[in-house]
Amino acid sequence: MRDSSWLDWPFFEDHHRTLAHSLDAWCDENLGHVDHHDADAACRKLVAALGKAGWLRYCVPAGPDGAWGGSLPQVDSRAVCILRETLARHEGLADFALAMQGLGSGAISLMGSDALRARYLPRVARGEAIAAFALSEPDAGSDVAAMSCAARLDGDSYVLDGAKTWISNAGIADFYVVFARTGEAPGARGISAFVVDADTPGFSVSERIDLIAPHPLGTLTFDECRVPVANRLGDAGQGFKLAMMTLDIFRASVAAAALGFARRALDEGLARAKSRKMFGQTLADLQLTQAALGDMATAIDSSALLTYRAAWMRDVRGERTTREAAMAKMTATESAQQVIDRALQMFGGAGVVSGMAVEKMYREIRALRIYEGATEVQKLIIARELLKS
Repeated sequence: MRDSSWLDWPFFEDHHRTLAHSLDAWCDENLGHVDHHDADAACRKLVAALGKAGWLRYCVPAGPDGAWGGSLPQVDSRAVCILRETLARHEGLADFALAMQGLGSGAISLMGSDALRARYLPRVARGEAIAAFALSEPDAGSDVAAMSCAARLDGDSYVLDGAKTWISNAGIADFYVVFARTGEAPGARGISAFVVDADTPGFSVSERIDLIAPHPLGTLTFDECRVPVANRLGDAGQGFKLAMMTLDIFRASVAAAALGFARRALDEGLARAKSRKMFGQTLADLQLTQAALGDMATAIDSSALLTYRAAWMRDVRGERTTREAAMAKMTATESAQQVIDRALQMFGGAGVVSGMAVEKMYREIRALRIYEGATEVQKLIIARELLKS
């Protein structure tokens, strides 16, 4: 029996509980087998399926008279977190597919012109266009302000030159939100954001990158890539601010994905501990196992409380949640790594057999401690926010 007692917490409204149960049932029916050997094809299918079922509508706002395709007037952090937690518990690639639709289009939702919102957001919500978020560079990962990809203004266009790397959905995305240095001021204040369609001349995916848990990832190259001024998001020089606003919205959902993996690992570990015979008893009868299970359950609840506190503060109080989201992301991803490791240990040699659920999660969780701000960066963010206050 899956534990859903956390849905009774006061962070949630009835429509959140309905969403969780409905998605869980859909996952049982639709995510029985996903082919990880062809991650590109799997992600395309998952985006289409998630769009057809209506789950991607939670990744974008509704817009005037529902013109942008969203389910709710604004992106609801609690809904996105519930979606990611539930999907991750069932299938990591499904979580990835949904997450990138939200992150890849989030900057358009926040600062796109009405024309850009109308052009891209409905297709994202229907699963008809795959989105990507291109921020990191070979020498500018955690230090985003050090980016060197440049965009110079030339008449009614910007001309982009440079490279981006570690870009999720590289090679399958229909459009990319790209951040480039436009030079209005030094450092972070001289960065702007643009929407670049995948078929734009001068744009290419120059490298594909293989990961321990396969998903589409690669390096983008811009060579005299001409993008209309109308494709800029917000004013010139607002790109860094926009990137941080986008990450603030979706960072808590990374914690939620980690929660999904951790909950599945605990379920797998419990089942194994109850059924595995050892020394004339079951593994669950051993006190060391019981202590591990106690630690795992407590780590999960601690992470969940931090995650949904951050989402609730943003949704209900309308507060900036940079510190709270960083706490949630750091705690949930680090805790999930430990929970999954302990669950795998309970399986013994079977735990490292390729294709086992705990083995897949062991590979999938590792990246979450790095992307959208590594754990070390989250600590700095938390400290910076404390010092500011």
